[in-house]
Amino acid sequence: MGFRGIPANYGGFETFAEELAPRLVRMGHDVTVYCRSNSVDPALDGAFYKGVRLKVLPTIGTKYLDTVAHTFISSLHGLGQGYDAVLMLNAANSPFAAVSRLGGAKVALNVDGIERLRKKWGLAGRLYYRLGEYLATVVPNAIVSDADVIRDYYLKNHGADSVMIPYGSDVERAETTGALERAGVTPGEYILYVSRLEPENNAHIVIEAFKGVDTGKRLVVVGDAPYASAYKDRLRELAAGDARVVLAGAVYGLGYRELQSHAYCYVQATEVGGTHPALVEAMGFGNCVVVNGTPENVEVVGDAGLVYGKNDVSELMSILERVMHNPEIMLECKLAASARARERYSWERVAQDYETLFRFLTEGRAG
Repeated sequence: MGFRGIPANYGGFETFAEELAPRLVRMGHDVTVYCRSNSVDPALDGAFYKGVRLKVLPTIGTKYLDTVAHTFISSLHGLGQGYDAVLMLNAANSPFAAVSRLGGAKVALNVDGIERLRKKWGLAGRLYYRLGEYLATVVPNAIVSDADVIRDYYLKNHGADSVMIPYGSDVERAETTGALERAGVTPGEYILYVSRLEPENNAHIVIEAFKGVDTGKRLVVVGDAPYASAYKDRLRELAAGDARVVLAGAVYGLGYRELQSHAYCYVQATEVGGTHPALVEAMGFGNCVVVNGTPENVEVVGDAGLVYGKNDVSELMSILERVMHNPEIMLECKLAASARARERYSWERVAQDYETLFRFLTEGRAG
């Protein structure tokens, strides 16, 4: 509960659920994923997707109410379902863990990053997220963090420990190039950026830096966002001055894998959040990764990526220039990223860790 649903068509939580839920089914569990009617076709209500039962429920489709309204409705529905455990996503949903617990379920809450830092939230939104952080430490049975940086934050600011379970990077390369053809690019001749198009994900910084790079390669910006029309207009204005910049919109499934599989390098420019799935996946695809120097991003790449100073346009431009004109640097980075992804980010291990957590919560043992 607590996100848009599957099949994934939005962001990190959706990708996470589509990877985790079917694996739990294959491990022998009955799994239901709650979906929003404005994101998943209501006709899929009650259907099975990759072995997972889908429950599509209504929501209030506004920026401030979409998440919390749907999670509240979902938690009420879940009261009569006899669930042993509920995995709830997003600290904003922490109050509704109390509803699920009323039905006898044990609740684990994945808090994600420090969401109140996102620029899209006004004062009321930031205060609500601050309250959600606190309630995350007292209402659910367990907290899950996806990065050590987030775990340390909750320890330092709330005195609450969490179970750290990262994302996975097991990916299947795509040899086809349909998405590249639609974007007007060729294999190995573009830099890839993937994220929701919100200000703190800094697509504008990537475009500004790229425009200063002397290269015939192109920049493909993949992503969209529902409540960010002004920011998307700003990106279109920036891109209009350089024919090498491609705004590809949201791309999922095979098209996404094609773009990741054939990129020259990948840029992660986010500054808010925990572990970003697209970054972990880029490493799994064997891409050379260039990341914004936040603690969360640095934790993921370790010494297997190229790091620029936080939001530093000139340093990002310099790194891109160096990577463009020194293929040996790109190849070395690709090998290091791929090796780190295999070693640290396995979806099978993620699923096993969640199953262990659920067994501990429901049976008092690790299983």
